[in-house]
Amino acid sequence: MSTSSLPVRHDVSLRALNTFGIEASAHAYLPVDDLQQLRTLCEDAGLMALPRLVLGGGSNLLLTQDFSGLVLHMQNRGITLSGEDDNFIYVRAAAGENWHSFVQWTLQQGLGGLENLSLIPGSVGAAPIQNIGAYGIEIKDRFHSLQAFDLISGELLTLDREACRFGYRDSIFKHALRDRAVVLEVTFALPKRWEANANYADVAQALQERGITEPGPRDIAEAVIAIRTRKLPDPARIGNAGSFFKNPIVPARLRDTLLAQYSNLVSYRVDDAHYKLAAGWLIDRCGWKGKTMGRAGVYEQQALVLVNRGGATGAEVARLAKAIQDDVKEKFGVQLEPEPVFI
Repeated sequence: MSTSSLPVRHDVSLRALNTFGIEASAHAYLPVDDLQQLRTLCEDAGLMALPRLVLGGGSNLLLTQDFSGLVLHMQNRGITLSGEDDNFIYVRAAAGENWHSFVQWTLQQGLGGLENLSLIPGSVGAAPIQNIGAYGIEIKDRFHSLQAFDLISGELLTLDREACRFGYRDSIFKHALRDRAVVLEVTFALPKRWEANANYADVAQALQERGITEPGPRDIAEAVIAIRTRKLPDPARIGNAGSFFKNPIVPARLRDTLLAQYSNLVSYRVDDAHYKLAAGWLIDRCGWKGKTMGRAGVYEQQALVLVNRGGATGAEVARLAKAIQDDVKEKFGVQLEPEPVFI
């Protein structure tokens, strides 16, 4: 039984706290504003015995049922310029900060480096957990370090890029530190000698349409925002979690076999032995774009996005995802892996 003075609420609706807009409730809910609350939590045996879910912006989450444990909702705020050296300017942001607002703040300071990651939903604290990426940049490319609290040991952790073990949409927080480490703040290293990353065709085309031949960080940010606005639905209007599936990485031999069958296969070289395939292309070729199953569907403008057509349950979205996975596996021999965490 909980005996602490923490502002814990019970049977709290999570509908407004997940971008899919799915109705589910949490047995216990704690808004986290500072480190001391987490230290106090560690002293409460009743609360510590519950399953835990650390929640940021709720943009990488699929609630398939009510959550019987404790939701820790990160709400700490603050952005500061924390230092510089010959090569980088360091910017520190609290985990509860909105990611896109943070990117916009860096641009307002005249700092480039995060512009390709504009308009990605979610919070700063969730960004390294997922190693979010878009248009040629991942968090690991601009990451310096983070501070996290270990709920099991009670220790404050400082992790650099190597310690975070970043992978494609992956990090140590999905493995050894899963369900125990709470990210408090993240420090980014933004380059003093900035260079434009406009290699993706969509970005290059958007810049060309604007007549921009030598783009600055804000030009690229505006191009990315325009692309994402055109291709992806606004969660405030249509419930979704952005890209639902990871782009699968397959052996070069399989990619070559598929390319011989489908000359317009979209693929990107990873290394000599592997290629990354465009999951959206695979799903589209299976005829799923714009389709609906129950109250869940596939977005008309982007096959990689699953949407809540209105009143969908997490179970309905999960069934749709499974049907898509089965079709892609049968047609292409490729297993798609979801990006969101299923609860």
